[in-house]
Amino acid sequence: MRIQSTSFDHPDAVELNDQVQLEYAARYGGEGDATPLAPSMFLPPRGLYLLAYDNAGRPLATGGWRSQDANDLGYEDGDAELKRMFVISEARGRGLARRLLAALEEDARAAGRARMVLETGTAQPEAIALYTSCGYEPCAKFGHYRDSDASRCFAKPL
Repeated sequence: MRIQSTSFDHPDAVELNDQVQLEYAARYGGEGDATPLAPSMFLPPRGLYLLAYDNAGRPLATGGWRSQDANDLGYEDGDAELKRMFVISEARGRGLARRLLAALEEDARAAGRARMVLETGTAQPEAIALYTSCGYEPCAKFGHYRDSDASRCFAKPL
């Protein structure tokens, strides 16, 4: 597997983002995740977007982080927010998400961010299990879905 930095609007990133949106819609109903995102949010040094490819060049997984600071959505100064972590169904169970997560954490740490934060939901028990096994703990809710009963927020010091 090869992990590389890319833009959020790269065609492979768009393809996997479309797949994750379909999964969100299937798990939660509705249209998917409505959190506003733009490619500029993932530009170093204030963010990063990664794609993982197999040896044939097929995109398998994606994830990124973007800088956040204290605001009315509940973020704190120095936050790095994890976004669009996704592994295609055929590639799950191989440790790809852990490898992407570790790379994203290291990059955010190197960029001077104080903690990694993420929002997931009750219909994603696999995600919750991954994050808690990697040292993430529940934290005060933040972000676009902070008022949703299905929302679960986690943080890890970097």
